[in-house]
Amino acid sequence: MDLQKYRQPDLINHVIDDIKKHTASVKFMEVCGTHTMAIGKWGIRKLLPKKIKLISGPGCPVCVTPSSVIDELSKLKKVTIATFGDLLRVPGSSGTLEKARALGLRVEVVYSPMEALELAKQVETIFVGIGFETTIPGIAHTIKIAKQQNVSNFSVLPACKLVPPALEALIAGEETKIDGFLLPGHVSVIIGSAAYNFIPQKYGIGGVVTGFEPLDIIVGIKKLLENLDQPQIINEYERVVTKDGNKNAQAVMFEVFAVQDALWRGLGWIPNSGLSIREEYAQFDALKKYGLRITDIPENPQCRCGDVLQGKIIPPSCTLFDKVCNPQNPVGPCMVSSEGSCAAYYKYER
Repeated sequence: MDLQKYRQPDLINHVIDDIKKHTASVKFMEVCGTHTMAIGKWGIRKLLPKKIKLISGPGCPVCVTPSSVIDELSKLKKVTIATFGDLLRVPGSSGTLEKARALGLRVEVVYSPMEALELAKQVETIFVGIGFETTIPGIAHTIKIAKQQNVSNFSVLPACKLVPPALEALIAGEETKIDGFLLPGHVSVIIGSAAYNFIPQKYGIGGVVTGFEPLDIIVGIKKLLENLDQPQIINEYERVVTKDGNKNAQAVMFEVFAVQDALWRGLGWIPNSGLSIREEYAQFDALKKYGLRITDIPENPQCRCGDVLQGKIIPPSCTLFDKVCNPQNPVGPCMVSSEGSCAAYYKYER
């Protein structure tokens, strides 16, 4: 796909001129961490009038993973932990998996759950199942394959999250006034644009599903402004997102997982926002296999990642930002992840 047409300065400037005609002071939240990075990379925030604020939401799966997940994994001494690389440096209450590995914890970085399954054919392995709807079908498929192949050494720690319930919790909480959402392109490929219809219907706020090129995002902002008076969900990413999403992916996801409440770092427990492994696949549930518990434990009171994830503040408002907290010495998860808001501001907007 030729992406250059979504990066043409003349087209972008033309849309920016249209945006400048609007007079409303608004606050829009981009939900996806990839959007946050793209907004920083392409300098989009600087192109907008000051009355239009872009704030980041809880769209980074690593950032919203509770500290207790790290703590519980760090206790395991006779099993190999297979995880995506970003999670290595996320702090738990007493350290990171990276530091625990230096002290002897068995941790392997993998690029897919299937890679973890192959590892399990050699050694007892737990795959750390984090992510949103984008990655959940792949994890579910891997559990199905593990059952078909009768791989007894493999299990998954289910810490996946569902995006729509988190958006509803943010709106209903009323702590962050949001005038519209830039909705995540990747997640929407799976769940479809119609999954967000409750936002305008129930809360009177609009949303635009967008891609990750600068023109995608700029047009998304323009559409949000144009529909402030008649909020709706608009799909501006039709080249990959449909109204109903990927039905096959949804089917495998809910064959293996059941919806349950989930703990989000910084946001607390959110009803129906997580997944548990169904009883038919219980032999692959690491929580049951090893007696692990995901609990809400106090975070570092100086770190304001929780407020960043809720859109209450922007990263530079945290007193630790670019002082004691930086990518070489991250205090909170938002500075660790390649999709974290603090990492994006540090890299592009200091």
